Amino acid sequence: MAKKSRSPQTSAPRAEGEVGPRQPCPCGSGKRYKACHGAAGGAAPTFVARPFEGMPSECDVIALRELVPAATAPLTLKEGSRAVRLATLLPGAAPAMVRESGDVWLGLQVQHAYGNPARDLGAVLELALATEEPGIIGLMSAPGEGPSLQDLISDTTLDITVHDGFEYWIDDIPERDAGMEAALEQANSGVMPTSRLSSVEAAYWTNVGTKEHLRWVMPHDEDRLLDALARLHAAGQDSVADGSRFVGMFRAHGLLAPVWDLPLGTGAEVLEEPAARFATDLAEALEGGDLTAAERSARAGLANRQVTIR
Repeated sequence: MAKKSRSPQTSAPRAEGEVGPRQPCPCGSGKRYKACHGAAGGAAPTFVARPFEGMPSECDVIALRELVPAATAPLTLKEGSRAVRLATLLPGAAPAMVRESGDVWLGLQVQHAYGNPARDLGAVLELALATEEPGIIGLMSAPGEGPSLQDLISDTTLDITVHDGFEYWIDDIPERDAGMEAALEQANSGVMPTSRLSSVEAAYWTNVGTKEHLRWVMPHDEDRLLDALARLHAAGQDSVADGSRFVGMFRAHGLLAPVWDLPLGTGAEVLEEPAARFATDLAEALEGGDLTAAERSARAGLANRQVTIR
């Protein structure tokens, strides 16, 4: 008995920029789109490719959200006089906290992902500013339209402090009990030594135990930056210390972050001068013209060097 013929199934072509259900979710969760922001149960939140654009110290904010274990920076509101503190991580990965003093703390490393972290921060900040009752401020659903964090704060450069651990969680508590100290000790046990370079913006050294890294979030257009890095790589000018190796880059919130492996024992201090020199060379390379054949080959290799954030 002959098999019935089947007409090939066709589907409507996706609009430009639309994410397919089996493709990685653009929020960065690592899940397929259909299992994350494309899951059934309502419209998926709008994904914003570069959410922190226009925010002071955009590159540092991305680094604090994605790379740095423990850091804080004071924020100045455009309206109002409440003290606001931005932190990499708050206890329990809380989105925000109102302290006994009335100060507001905002956390960058949180468990929710609604497509626009800058809008999430703006919504949480508004909720925190609307009360003086101490406690945790959560965000249980997508906040919808409204101001992003950069709409609510002044456009001054952030004064970032990188901490050795999470002591800032309780630095406003005069009397600490044994439970607080035990929780703090447990949290600090997972902190990798990290330092922010002072000679350049948004470059962070870290020691992960088996090796050291320099990870540097850069504000440049991706294509121009790849061209410039290819020029430096082809010319042998992409070192940031003796024995360093440029291993690739990762994307985060619309920007690229080049990564170097460093020999154990390098430390952050010796990177200051070569990092500043690299920044100067990069600025010149960004203004270059068409790539040579060797530079095009280098660019093709660099474009495939995607590293995992650890």
